[in-house]
Amino acid sequence: IHSFCKKDDHNKENLFNSLNYDVAAKKRKKDLLNNKAKIQYFHQEKWIYVHKGSTKERHGYCTLGEAFNRLDFSSAILDSRRFNYVVRLLELIAKSQLTSLSGIAQKNYMNILEKVVQKVLEDQQNIRLIRELLQTLYTSLCTLVQRVGKSVLVGNINMWVHRMESILHWQQQLNNIQITRPAFKGTTFTDLPLCLQLNIMQRLSDGRDLVSLGQVAPDLQVLSEDRLLWKKLCQYHFTDRQIRKRLIVSDKGQLDWKKMYFKLIRCYPRKEQYGDTLQLCRHCHILSWKGTDHPCTANNPETCSTSLSPQDFINLFRF
Repeated sequence: IHSFCKKDDHNKENLFNSLNYDVAAKKRKKDLLNNKAKIQYFHQEKWIYVHKGSTKERHGYCTLGEAFNRLDFSSAILDSRRFNYVVRLLELIAKSQLTSLSGIAQKNYMNILEKVVQKVLEDQQNIRLIRELLQTLYTSLCTLVQRVGKSVLVGNINMWVHRMESILHWQQQLNNIQITRPAFKGTTFTDLPLCLQLNIMQRLSDGRDLVSLGQVAPDLQVLSEDRLLWKKLCQYHFTDRQIRKRLIVSDKGQLDWKKMYFKLIRCYPRKEQYGDTLQLCRHCHILSWKGTDHPCTANNPETCSTSLSPQDFINLFRF
């Protein structure tokens, strides 16, 4: 009897362990299926349908925050053709659209911003661009935090104070960047013929870059003051009517195109040009990055796409 009871207890223990194992196995299988479903959802559908009418359904689903979460901006900042586009979009959201983002979208915004800062710290490029973005965001948050009683920000106020501290830390890191001179001792920019140097300088679309370049060497200082260079820059960014309203004549009786440029940028927005932009399909009203597959029923989907500027993207969700 003693041996029989001992054997029976042993079988009960094995049965209990077997049941636990089956339950655990089923739970792992269910979790695996759920994880696969989530991965397929986030990684396959990198597009969003933009409703044509201003309806409650549009307001409930097709929002700026939903689009920001779905359009894979984390990968876009790693593409040099899309980097400036994403940064400009982050700046526009920081100026006026931050409170329209959902809590998840705001968290996603800060995560993408952190990746942008880390990328700039690593490759030491676009430093001034990110400084301006951080300053714009910090100024907006200072205004919003003071209005916390109106619940304009999602989440605890301490969390936003911590994020503001992170922004200050990022600004300090950018200010401490020391750009090292490359060890390459071959042909430099100043070794090129003057006509080639001037041709390269004509490709710069920001007058501040021309001023910075002129501070490198005395010869470049002379080239950076070229009247034709600043004239082409004004004509690239502004219309003839805008230029005529802001004419400035120098002491020599000639138009001072350099002063006119910096006066014009204070009065009018500059022309924006990007290597790659978000595309809106006119046929199926789906928003996605160029080259992203989406369920379009048009015979030639490529001919239905329209490029959107960062401001056009935000305007899609104003209703």
